[in-house]
Amino acid sequence: MSPLPETVPFFSQWETPDMTLDVLAEGAEIALRRDPLWQGSGAETLDEYAVWAANICGMACLKMILASRGEIVPTIELARRCTGYGGYVVTERSIKGLIYAPFVSFVQEVFGLRAEVMTNVATAEMPAILERSRFFIASVSSWIRWPEREPPSKGGHLVLVTAASAKGFRFHNPSGHTSATQANAVLAPAEFDRFFANRDISVEI
Repeated sequence: MSPLPETVPFFSQWETPDMTLDVLAEGAEIALRRDPLWQGSGAETLDEYAVWAANICGMACLKMILASRGEIVPTIELARRCTGYGGYVVTERSIKGLIYAPFVSFVQEVFGLRAEVMTNVATAEMPAILERSRFFIASVSSWIRWPEREPPSKGGHLVLVTAASAKGFRFHNPSGHTSATQANAVLAPAEFDRFFANRDISVEI
């Protein structure tokens, strides 16, 4: 296996990364029908893309992990495959997920990634976790894109943490709305803690 790149590739959960504010204003199923790059998602139709894209922050994180070792797999292709393992529950009215335990089985069996669901994780423990694992996918509030604001709750969104120390956490946010809040965003531990739901999936490659 080739060495990991110093910079982990970034991918948004929408194919055109600067559409976040449109998605927030109009809803994904409306805004993303204007995404000119939608076919890069692996969706078979524009309808499939518009329905799925708001639910695949976890698949965007997985896509980044795989890209760090030279594999590029479209996000909705990943979502379809993960659904086969129970990582998503799809009905006519909703998509529920990401469900962590089936996701762990999926990435282990399909990609050979060593992953572990971790709960009740204190923010202060995260640097030590990253000493043992290459990445962790952290459950945070989507409001982490606005660190100056107080989030209404914690969790509900996933970001890929690539480095952590007592000075700061570096992460890729699949639904960041500016370049500064997308790739290699950095927050002090106390700031990250305001959004962190104390759950994550550690991943080794």
